[in-house]
Amino acid sequence: MNLKEKSMFYLDDLAKRYVSLEKCRYDITRAAILLTETAKNNGLILVAGNGGSAADADHIVGELMKGFVLTRRLSITDKENFKAAGEYGKTLAENLQYGIKAICLSGHSALSTATLNDNGADMSFAQAAYNYASENDTLIALSTSGNAKNLCLACEAAKMKGAKTIAVTGENGGEMKYICDITIKVPETETYKTQELHLPVYHTLCLIVEHEIFA
Repeated sequence: MNLKEKSMFYLDDLAKRYVSLEKCRYDITRAAILLTETAKNNGLILVAGNGGSAADADHIVGELMKGFVLTRRLSITDKENFKAAGEYGKTLAENLQYGIKAICLSGHSALSTATLNDNGADMSFAQAAYNYASENDTLIALSTSGNAKNLCLACEAAKMKGAKTIAVTGENGGEMKYICDITIKVPETETYKTQELHLPVYHTLCLIVEHEIFA
């Protein structure tokens, strides 16, 4: 698929504001296309990370599940159907927005602690990914080193279910570059500097997918 003109603007703007990320442009573009195809096919975008990257994973889901820079208002038909349901329906009709289906695997405290206790700390994301993922879905795994074992296992589990995988890592790419379908390797090695570049990358991905689906 070809990206729309506005989506190409977002890529150009990213490279202009963060010159070092120009070298990632090809893989960012591939990731944007894959995520757009996932959304168009009504697939689920799964996102996972550890520590600060867990917060980034949650951030991504927040941008996808409601309006980011666009207001994704319901269609007239959907609004009328809600309004017919009464007062609560009217409130929903005026305030709900369309989303891009996404879930953060870092937020399952009961599941993750049960898996940690029963199967080991490295299995929590894999357990969730294996049971959520299907062939129309995509998993985004954020790791500054690219070597987080729990994320590597999650990516392998998702792939076994037919899902695609995207790694967002530091300069080396770690083990995840051998596992994932696409690896975006930002040109930093120190953890906080790597995470500082992850944010504009995933913001750009969210901007592009939103524009491709809703503009």
